[in-house]
Amino acid sequence: MPIEQLDLPTSAEVFSAAQTIAGQVHTTPLIRSTQLDTLTGANLHFKCEHLQKVGAFKARGACNAMAQLPAGTHLVATHSSGNHGAALAWAAAQAGIECRVVMPETAPMAKRVAVASYGAEIILCGPSLADRESALAKLVAETGAHVVPPFDDPRIIAGQGTVALEIMHQCRDAGFTPDIVIAPVGGGGLLAGIGLAMKALDPGATVLGAEPAGADDAQRSLRSGQLVTSQQPDTIADGLRTTLGQRNFAVIRETVRDIVTVSEAGIVEAMELLWTRTKQLVEPSAAVGLAAVLEHGARFRNKQVAIVLTGGNMDLDRACGLFNSREKTA
Repeated sequence: MPIEQLDLPTSAEVFSAAQTIAGQVHTTPLIRSTQLDTLTGANLHFKCEHLQKVGAFKARGACNAMAQLPAGTHLVATHSSGNHGAALAWAAAQAGIECRVVMPETAPMAKRVAVASYGAEIILCGPSLADRESALAKLVAETGAHVVPPFDDPRIIAGQGTVALEIMHQCRDAGFTPDIVIAPVGGGGLLAGIGLAMKALDPGATVLGAEPAGADDAQRSLRSGQLVTSQQPDTIADGLRTTLGQRNFAVIRETVRDIVTVSEAGIVEAMELLWTRTKQLVEPSAAVGLAAVLEHGARFRNKQVAIVLTGGNMDLDRACGLFNSREKTA
């Protein structure tokens, strides 16, 4: 669909979303690590969205979307690798509305268990985005469910952008403003929302995205100016395997300076550092921002850098396996 025909969210909608979800989600802490500052040569501030409701920032967008459902909605549905599905299931349960979630069969078991624990019915499908969208379309045709997309939706983008409002408030309370705000990017809901918020609050700050080199459609899209609509993702960061959404791309093109990529080894190293140095139990996708600082150090040196830790939902035995594999190849 041409950009001019898309219903794009605005910065004002991010501020409105903050009022809508106030009291329903946590104000998550912004933490420091002297050791990681020394290691990177930057002043790092970690926004702990893995401590958010359902263990991920996705609760923000889900809450905002649920508050704007059409009257009489009795069933919501989505597709998700895990965190958005859990967030929507949780938000729907709070509202007394039924929820169904299409999930790829490759989704981590911990995320499937989380979605089910909030009362949603899970429909498994193939691993590709096309598989997910096809299964969701079939579900909607059979049930008439209202779809709450995982990222390509104005309500979702605006809700996720409230992360940046909190970051700016917390930084200003501490007597500074960030030079750079960096967040992982998969479908782009979080990065687009942060871009909108920062454009209104501090247009001089640099907003960056970070993604695995094995799932680099967002970087290719931004740098070429053309949305990459297909990819074969190869990354341990399961939450970042989706391709960039249309609305997300349109917003990111206007509000985000650049997107950098990181290696799989860099993701594991960053995750291990966050576990051991900050004691924060984050999933691989959440470690991508720190991995970007480690692998692109010159861009961040001596800067005040806010990094969003997006989630903490994973199979622990698999995560420990990643660390063990790294030790064997070191």
